[in-house]
Amino acid sequence: MAGVTLWLTGDVMTGRGIDQILPHPGDPRIFESYMNSAIDYVRLAERVTGPIPHPVDFPYLWGDALAWLERQAPDLRLINLETSVTTSDDAEPKGIQYRMHPANLPVLAAARVDACVLANNHVQDWGRRGLCETLKVLGEAGYATAGAGLDRHQARVPARF
Repeated sequence: MAGVTLWLTGDVMTGRGIDQILPHPGDPRIFESYMNSAIDYVRLAERVTGPIPHPVDFPYLWGDALAWLERQAPDLRLINLETSVTTSDDAEPKGIQYRMHPANLPVLAAARVDACVLANNHVQDWGRRGLCETLKVLGEAGYATAGAGLDRHQARVPARF
């Protein structure tokens, strides 16, 4: 019997300043006590590392991990997507909210992600509307999801491959 190789990674965060350097940056407004624009995170990073090109192509965010993934050739690639994929402005009053514009979803395709775990503390950062859009966009793009849904039953359904 042949084995199955998994690539499991946690806390893939493509919001805040990350979304701002991708080809389709979303609204940069954030609602943190110390910062109100995701663009400021890009500026902070540039102060430390030097200029960051933008827009960057989608594979850029994965860096050297893409070559490693190709060598490993996992059968399934699973991530904990720690970012809502939405244009919703319904920010939950929790201090930190992550979102990525739906047009930047190809960033996941660049790493050939198969499924996104959504059971995390950022899945509802942009309210129910943001969660619904995230589920819709991921589903339409062919990504399996687990850990969140439109109701409790859907949230408990495992991803199937």
